[in-house]
Amino acid sequence: MIAHIYLFRHGQTFYNKNKIFTGWKNSSLTSLGKKQAKTIARKLKNKKIDIAFYTSLSRSIDTLKQVLKYHPECKKTIKDDRMIERSYGSLQGTSHSTIIKQYGKKQFNIWHRSYNIAPPKGESIKIVEKRVKSFIKDLLKLIKKQRVNVAISAHGNSMRPFRRYFEHFSVQKMMKLNMPYDSYFEYKVKA
Repeated sequence: MIAHIYLFRHGQTFYNKNKIFTGWKNSSLTSLGKKQAKTIARKLKNKKIDIAFYTSLSRSIDTLKQVLKYHPECKKTIKDDRMIERSYGSLQGTSHSTIIKQYGKKQFNIWHRSYNIAPPKGESIKIVEKRVKSFIKDLLKLIKKQRVNVAISAHGNSMRPFRRYFEHFSVQKMMKLNMPYDSYFEYKVKA
């Protein structure tokens, strides 16, 4: 049997729209974000979802709620913060422009898009990748044991390691990825 993983990012939030470091802070979906969540839901409408995963952040939960409106067959939802957004530490809640003014564009780029350098009191993508890989390992065991299709309502930076793992990207390619707000990625797994 071939099982399917449907991986998607939450819709746009107010912090995303206003270019504010969100990280582990909650920020509600904008009206566009709600539309994007509904778009993902429609695109996944004819797929079979047995189990769905989400994080403790409202944007992950609210996007998944839209998707599951079409999936009464989904009998189980599981919260797992190993795939939560990257913590931006001291930068969380601060606008990109403020950080650029305070520290310069070069430092902003290092904190924002470096693989192994974390922002102050935050996480590097390398750290995020470690916890996401732990999640993937357990996920694959679950899929093989239970023979289920899975939906994952994730975040931009936690999707990077997912895509690197399943699409065999280099670190450099992974770091250049832009994650869409209104689409999904599908991976097939032997169960």
